[in-house]
Amino acid sequence: MKAHVLIVDDDAQLRRALADRFSFWGHAPAEAADGLSALEAAAKREFDLVLLDLQMPGMSGLEVLRQLRDGGCSADIVMLTAHGSVEAAVEALKLGASDFLLKPADFDMLQAVVERALETRSLQRVNRALEERIAGPGAGFVQGESPAMRELLETGTRAAQSNATVLLNGESGSGKQVLAEFIHRRSPRAAGPFVYVNCVALSDELIESTLFGHEKGAFTGAVARKEGRLEAAAGGTAFLDEVGDISPRLQTKLLHFLETHEFERVGGTRTLSVDARIVAATNRDLDAEVKAGRFREDLYFRLNVIRLRVPPLRERPEDIAPLARRFLERYVSELRRGPLKFAVRTEQILRSYAWPGNVRQLKNAVERMAVLARTDTLTPDLLPPEVFAAGADPDAPPATAAPGGVLPLHDAVLQFKKEHIARALAQCGGNQTRAAELLGLQRTFLNRLIKELGL
Repeated sequence: MKAHVLIVDDDAQLRRALADRFSFWGHAPAEAADGLSALEAAAKREFDLVLLDLQMPGMSGLEVLRQLRDGGCSADIVMLTAHGSVEAAVEALKLGASDFLLKPADFDMLQAVVERALETRSLQRVNRALEERIAGPGAGFVQGESPAMRELLETGTRAAQSNATVLLNGESGSGKQVLAEFIHRRSPRAAGPFVYVNCVALSDELIESTLFGHEKGAFTGAVARKEGRLEAAAGGTAFLDEVGDISPRLQTKLLHFLETHEFERVGGTRTLSVDARIVAATNRDLDAEVKAGRFREDLYFRLNVIRLRVPPLRERPEDIAPLARRFLERYVSELRRGPLKFAVRTEQILRSYAWPGNVRQLKNAVERMAVLARTDTLTPDLLPPEVFAAGADPDAPPATAAPGGVLPLHDAVLQFKKEHIARALAQCGGNQTRAAELLGLQRTFLNRLIKELGL
């Protein structure tokens, strides 16, 4: 495994020696002469390993380590320390360093540390991939706690056993792609590829080339023959996301493929035959699109052999807490944090919120909380402002209240400020200038309050 390594040390000669050694081992080293440069480098790209000097002028290695971890850096961090600072190295381990080495660095020992770190990262990646492949019903976005989702997954499992085309309907972010992968993994084609095509992210010409491929010289920039995504899906499943957005001309070509499993590359004359199952998805009302003449009725019938509706998250509140916990476990692992848990009031707000962005919005909210958390308990003030404001209940005692639901006056006032400002921000769509006018505050003062209150 080729590793991207960041070497942070104010000793230029040592940095160069370490960089040369890592290059010799086949890795990709980068250098930083101080803590600030290291933080800037880590913000621009992801590293597998950081070699960090403990004693540097300006920002110390411990402070760099703390900021790297607070910023979500998942790299293994190995501290370089002199003989007299072993206690500081132990402190670094508590802050999230994976190991430490004494200067001058012994290359054999360094190589062993690097190989151990890379092996651990490789195993973590393999485990995550295996979890996605062998996870039972409820994997990923598709959580099967609610009756609606259990019924959907049972129907999806039955549909998976055939080669029939499946059409998935549902709002954006509700988990249509993961349901498509769920169907693929439980089908006789599970050993074949699962190929994703976003039909709305590209122009009409690019979508055609992406789906069917092109021959050399077919258009400007076509300098070589390119295989299409349908060819890549041979023996497996092609998932066409937002299929309701494709143009009438492409609808005709797709219909021909569904009927014959044959097509021609763009600019080509040779007919190709591919055995690929189609699972399509859309958040449009295709019945209405057909009536309006924007979508071919015959294509609709070919896609709509088995139709499954993915319910929005607000229709399955039983799934919210299990999904949030699953996402939290994932982010704890990725961020290399200690165990995190939701406060009781936080879970109450999560369950009561309507989640217009569905599972994707919930996933992003949990990631935000995991990154910003300063303790092992995720309190409501870590929620995105719109979620926090919508769930704020003035009659409910705060999650951090003492027995009897009474907070010290200072804490109660602080919490009221947070909730009141969060409501104003949510009402104004996050626009701080409008929120300041609504609250009767100076824009700069509101901005300072937002930072002070952690909003």
